[in-house]
Order: sequence, then C-alpha cells, then structure tokens
Amino acid sequence: MSLENVQDEVATDRRVGFSRAGAARKDSVHRAGAAGTQPLNVVAFKFGGSSLLGAERMLHAAGLVRSAAAASNVTVIVSAMKGVTDHLLSVAHGLADGKLAQARRELEDLLALHFEVLHDLHLEEDHELRIRRELKLLGGDLLHEVPAEGRVAPDAELFDRLASFGERLSARLFAAALQKAGVVAVPVASSDFVVTCDNFRDAQPYLEQTRQRGRAILLPLLAESIVPVVTGFIGATPDGRITTLGRNSSDFSGAIIAHVVDAQELVIWTDVDGIYTANPNESAEASLLHELSYDEAHALAASGAKVLHAKVLPLAAETEMVVWVRNTFNPQARGTRIGPIQQEELT
Repeated sequence: MSLENVQDEVATDRRVGFSRAGAARKDSVHRAGAAGTQPLNVVAFKFGGSSLLGAERMLHAAGLVRSAAAASNVTVIVSAMKGVTDHLLSVAHGLADGKLAQARRELEDLLALHFEVLHDLHLEEDHELRIRRELKLLGGDLLHEVPAEGRVAPDAELFDRLASFGERLSARLFAAALQKAGVVAVPVASSDFVVTCDNFRDAQPYLEQTRQRGRAILLPLLAESIVPVVTGFIGATPDGRITTLGRNSSDFSGAIIAHVVDAQELVIWTDVDGIYTANPNESAEASLLHELSYDEAHALAASGAKVLHAKVLPLAAETEMVVWVRNTFNPQARGTRIGPIQQEELT
C-alpha cells in the first residue's frame, strides 16, 4: 500500500481523536469506580514476536486469550512482530549516517507490512477503517522522525523512540485480532504508566510509581472484563520521554505488568515447548523440564542457558507469581512451570 498521503490524513485524523480505545478506557474507569480496587483473578499472557508474525498467527494467539478469558481476567503484553525492532534500529543507524531517503523508504515498507496484516485480519469494514486510522496516525509520527535534509544526532533517545513503534503497532493489530475473535480488548501504551530512569536503551523501571499508575489504568478495564493489550519493552521518563528496557526485555515487561495487576500467573508464549536442559536444536540429549523452582531457573540462567530475562525471576519470586513458558504453536503441551514448590512435590 502506498503511504505517500499518510501525513495529509494524519492532520485530519488528529482532529477527530486518536482512537476509540482512549475513550473506552475513560468510560471504563468511570463505570468501574471503586470496583477497580477489588481483588481479581488475573492471568497475564505475554506473546513474543514469533507468535505475532502475521494475521494468521495473531488470530491463533487471540484464540488462546479467548479460552483463558472464559475463566479469568486476562492482561496481554505484546512484543513487536518478529524482526521489526531490528529493522527499526537499522533505520536509526541509517538516519545517523544521513541516509534520509533510504530510511524513509524502509519505514514506509515497514508500515506497509502492518497494513497488510490488518488487511489479512478481514475485519468488518467499520472496524478496519478505525484501526487503519490508528495505524496511519502512528505512521505519521514514525515518518516525522525523518527530516527533509541533513543528519540526525545518533543519540540513545532517538533509538528508543524509533524502537518503540514496533510494540505500538503490534498492540493495535493484536487488539483488533482479539475483537475479531469476540474478545473485548483495547491497546494500552505501557509508556503511560511504566516510569523509568533516563538511561535510554537500558532504562530501569521505578516499580512503585509504575504499580500505582498502572493499577489506575488497568484495573478498571479488568473489572469490566476488557482485555488490555499492553506494549512490552517500553516505558517513559517522569517527564514523558520514551525509553526502552533493553533488548529482549519483553519478558521482563511481562513480569512488571503482571506484578502491577497482581496476576497469579504469567504465561510467556513463545515458539518452543518450554525450557530444556540444553538447546534442542543442538543436542539430541536435551530434555524438557516440566517443573523448576525460582532458584533452579536462576541457576540455569546463570550457567548461560537461555531461560528468561534475568530480571524476571527475582520479581516473580518476590511476589510468588508462577511463570509458565509455553508454545503458542503447540498449546496442548504443558510447558515449563517456574514457581514455588508444589505440595505434591514434597511428598
């Protein structure tokens, strides 16, 4: 799809409002009132980029959320589609080198990819038009990062701003996929409540401020059985500048957001059946681990195993939140459970 007219449409779209999602959140807060502070049975689902690569995979993942939502309140955390963050960071390097025309073409191609996914979701006409408008608004902001001429200072703040668009685009598409699957959902920008320091590209979250702000936004939605689709990976400084928590930090984002909503479980949906004793692609002796304590998982990570982001386990252990690693494409598999030792294991 050609995007040459996107910035003309942005000005018009901004006058009618960013999206209905914001209005839905405000209305939900108004109606939920004090109910937002009541205990809820919450599970958090975090989907990695491979689980969201294209409309078919998004709809499949939406089916997993729909099944869970029948029994629990669900909060979803999403990564960018696989490969998108790398592409955005490559564009940032291009901008720093003064390759403005090339950077703009690459960003237009990236936006076109997301519009193709939207088309392939086969939404109802009114719904597709609304999501298309939201994507165009984001697209206009993204293209605005490319100046007409000159060079762009290659600072870490620029890299974080550009990198954040992958999750922001993904969240809107996945919320649309959930609506298609019959689940009421709204996209939520984690930068609205994940408060961090200003160490761009590896920002540290201020957990207490994040928890207070996040609960004010997320709990009223959950009280109304609305699924928030929250962007992983990104936050913002107290003065509103976009930050990221570091590469491959979306699992950590999932743990933070699960902590905010007091989720009993965090399910990390990926493209493997769980955690193995070794890389199953490299060793025939690799075996799947079904149960791990926090200490065991931490020891595996310390030995170099690719288990989870290093900061997930301390946060999960502090709150005794159970973490599952499961396969989006083989949901029948039990996966790996990380958490407190269960009573039956002691007998």
